[in-house]
Amino acid sequence: MRPVGILGGMGPQATVLLMQKLIDAVPARDDADHVPLIVHQNPAVPSRIAALIEGTGPSPLPALVTMAGELERAGATALAMPCNTAHHYAPELAAATPLPLLDMLEATARALAGKGRIGILASPATRLTGVFDRYLTDHVAPDDDAPLLEMIRAVKAGTPADRIAAPLAETAHALLRESDHILIACTELSLAAPLLPGHLAWTDSLDCLTGAILAHARAAQ
Repeated sequence: MRPVGILGGMGPQATVLLMQKLIDAVPARDDADHVPLIVHQNPAVPSRIAALIEGTGPSPLPALVTMAGELERAGATALAMPCNTAHHYAPELAAATPLPLLDMLEATARALAGKGRIGILASPATRLTGVFDRYLTDHVAPDDDAPLLEMIRAVKAGTPADRIAAPLAETAHALLRESDHILIACTELSLAAPLLPGHLAWTDSLDCLTGAILAHARAAQ
């Protein structure tokens, strides 16, 4: 299989979760059956929240471009970025590298086709930058997404995912009053998504990226 480079560290647990999802997705009989990954776990990537919401921090783009170059030199055949908000920079990043960027948002839009109005649970930065606007024609977000930002910051600070499961479920239930299907569109929230009640209809963008990575890795050279 072809190796994929992971632009990681946004946040670290989400990057590890992506790796685990890829391991779980392969019916392996031995080590060599798994997807080869080159992971750049760089928690020093400037904060997307500080840059896009607060306007107090530098752009993450230069760090992402540097990471892409290092992954290319390490032998990656494509890039993947397990951070929804960071896809605000995806067009500029893709223009700065010869490697294909596996677009998590595009893969998510394909998975959501036919599911009606989508309720997005994400960082306020994802909503404010409108990164999903060109992918999803009918979507809605909570009127007050400050509680979601608190959950995301809690996970980044090391709070166990089960501690945010109840407020995440409450927010999802409220959003389903005006939508048909929930999208988990922050990879910190992905850590708690499996703990949501079974009757909730939801899709996790990180699962969509997992599928895109598998498809690229398995494709013929």
